[in-house]
Amino acid sequence: MTTDGGTAEGAATDGGGTTDGERRRLALEKKRERYVWYYLGYFLFGIHIVAFVMIYAVKHAK
Repeated sequence: MTTDGGTAEGAATDGGGTTDGERRRLALEKKRERYVWYYLGYFLFGIHIVAFVMIYAVKHAK
């Protein structure tokens, strides 16, 4: 049993030196990175919406 989420020492590889655990870890890392980009995109989009509303409010204030 390992502590880093990998497989045991005797785990079979796919011929390229990559174990099953490593492939799962890489897939999970790729998924998490994609989520980070989604969150960043939504955040930046939201900032622009807030800025446009604030500009509108200031220009139309009496």
